[in-house]
Amino acid sequence: MILGDVCTRACGYCNVIHGRPGLVDPQEPLRLAQAVARMNLSYVVVTSVDRDDLRDGGASIFAATIKSIRNLVPRCKVEVLIPDFRGHSIDLQTVLNARPDIVNHNMETVERLYPRARSAGQYRRALTLLDRVNGHTPRIPVKSGLMVGLGEQWNELVTLLNDLRSVGCEILTIGQYLRPSRAHMPVDRYYHPDEFVALKECATKLGFLHVESGPLVRSSYHAHEQSVAFERVSRS
Repeated sequence: MILGDVCTRACGYCNVIHGRPGLVDPQEPLRLAQAVARMNLSYVVVTSVDRDDLRDGGASIFAATIKSIRNLVPRCKVEVLIPDFRGHSIDLQTVLNARPDIVNHNMETVERLYPRARSAGQYRRALTLLDRVNGHTPRIPVKSGLMVGLGEQWNELVTLLNDLRSVGCEILTIGQYLRPSRAHMPVDRYYHPDEFVALKECATKLGFLHVESGPLVRSSYHAHEQSVAFERVSRS
């Protein structure tokens, strides 16, 4: 996670500290790339807190991080899990121009629950971001993720899956929401493993090329394996 550990937003499900972040470290991209090189990694997922205090939302640091990893470890694939950049297409373009291998932005939940779960986020804005990634040339694979157990209905999940496919999302993760503390949104219910199987089957029928669905699945769960499986299916 880059750009510090303090987020400018306070989502109802997230345990990351929120408040006023510190200054941006311009050397962070290089240091991260050096760490990737020392650990001899072949796949990394780069994410961040929301930085609404920055003019570009941190996009330039994302881009610099991708480029630094490419320079030091050319064989390493880079997936980015990005914020919504408040809907600013120019900031998204900054990240896309650095050519990450996969771009992920998690929808997290259904549209009805956004005001409660992601008060500073917007459902349609998130979909627009994914659509812009899908329309980028050369095309970059689009990934997203969601949690269940926040109070959504099954038909709302199906609508979300359809919305994601309509903007070209091909890789999907679905996991169980777990409440970080009493101050966060409560768990409405725990899904049965069979329900995760049913969600995966639904998503596959809609055209997602790779789906990870299970109680413990998270957005970076087996990310490298997801990438390999996606490439195998997309080439077939």
